[in-house]
Amino acid sequence: MANILNSLSKVSAGDVVMSVRDIKKTFIEGGQPLHILRGGGFDLRRGEIVAMVGPSGSGKSTLLQCVGLLDKPTSGSILIGGASVQKMDEDMRTQIRRKKIGFVYQRHNLLSDFTAVENVMLPLLANGVAEDMAYARAMKLLKAANVAHRATHVPGEMSGGEQQRTAVARALANNPDILLADEPTGSLDPNHATVVFDLLLDLVRKNKMAMLFVTHDMGLAQRADRIITIKNGIVE
Repeated sequence: MANILNSLSKVSAGDVVMSVRDIKKTFIEGGQPLHILRGGGFDLRRGEIVAMVGPSGSGKSTLLQCVGLLDKPTSGSILIGGASVQKMDEDMRTQIRRKKIGFVYQRHNLLSDFTAVENVMLPLLANGVAEDMAYARAMKLLKAANVAHRATHVPGEMSGGEQQRTAVARALANNPDILLADEPTGSLDPNHATVVFDLLLDLVRKNKMAMLFVTHDMGLAQRADRIITIKNGIVE
C-alpha cells in the first residue's frame, strides 16, 4: 500500500500517472449483455489536462467511474502509479481513491446539512487529519476558490456557482495527484460555468495535477492540452 501511494507522489511532471488499455465494460440488462465500453485506452501524465468527449451514452461517465476506482471494468488494464488496479484489494482501492484521486461532478453533491468549510473538511477528516489542521486546509482552499466568505453557509444559502466552487475545493482537499471531473460546469449558466472552469484549470495547473474531464462543450474541451474521444464505446 505505502509503496503505491509513495510512487504516485514521486511522479515527476510529464510522467504517466494513469495508463488505460483495452478497457471494456459490459452490463446485463433484461438478461442481455449491454456493451458500454468496447476497448481502446489512453495515458494521463502529471501536469496534463485531458478532455474526454463523445455523444451521450457513449460510455464517458462509465469510463470515469472505472478509472476513479468506483467501478470495475469487465476486462482490460488500468495502471495507477504503475500499479495494476485489477490486483488491488478493496482496502487498497479505497485508500488510493481517498488519497490520490479527486472528483468533481456535474452536480456539486455537497452535504446539505453541513457548511461549506465542513464539506471541504470531511475528506481530510476521513483520512485521519486532525480537526484543526483540516479546518485550516479547508479555509485555504475555500479562499483559493474565491468562496471563503461563504465558509459558514450551508449549500442552500449559496448560489449554484458558489456551490460548485466549494465542490472544487473539496475535490482538492487531500491534494490528489489525479483529478476526475464529469461535466463539472454542466449544471451552471454560461457566466458561472466560465468562472468555475477558469478556477478549476488554474488550481490544477498550480498544483501540477493530472486532470481528466468529461464535457459536451467543445469550447471547454479545446482549452485542454489534449482531447480523447469515445465513439461506439471505443476510447480513441
